[in-house]
Amino acid sequence: MRIFDISQEVFSCNVYPGDPAPEKEPLLRIADGAVCNLTAFRMCAHNGTHVDAPWHFLDGGKAIDRVALDSFIGRAYVAEHSGPVTAADAEEILAKARNADEEAAERLLVKGLAVLTEEGAAVLAKAGIRLFGNESQTVGPEDAPMKVHQILLGAETVLLEGVNLSEVPEGVYLLNAAPLNLSGSDGAPCRAVLLEM
Repeated sequence: MRIFDISQEVFSCNVYPGDPAPEKEPLLRIADGAVCNLTAFRMCAHNGTHVDAPWHFLDGGKAIDRVALDSFIGRAYVAEHSGPVTAADAEEILAKARNADEEAAERLLVKGLAVLTEEGAAVLAKAGIRLFGNESQTVGPEDAPMKVHQILLGAETVLLEGVNLSEVPEGVYLLNAAPLNLSGSDGAPCRAVLLEM
């Protein structure tokens, strides 16, 4: 069985403009005579590979600890696309995914420099997908991410952002992108992996 690690390394990860970058602090080191090595770290919930909960853009939305884990774990479809994902593109991606595996079409990952448009987001929200992910640090345009997030998160579609799909061919996989259990948080880092089916 082949496992694709689609997560960024945390301390060298991409950071959304304006967000604080992850920092680590060595607290204890065996080399210095301590009984063990011990490290503390500080980071934003949306650094590197992470998931967005509805509460990220919707004040009454669910926090990450209230989102069912089966949204993040299950069959998923990886589609390749570059540029804006329009309504027509979203329909095409959905059709390819459904043709390959109906359950995988509930969790869509887009490989490439893809930005989801409002119209594309509306198609996916109407389809009732459970998770949408891409390689950017935001699913929508970086200069105007709010509306795309509101459309998908309002439909309780969770977002998986900042994945690395460069080594992953198009197709059906088993996804595990379970977030850290951060009570009351708007999002959380995760170690996202895809397993070949």
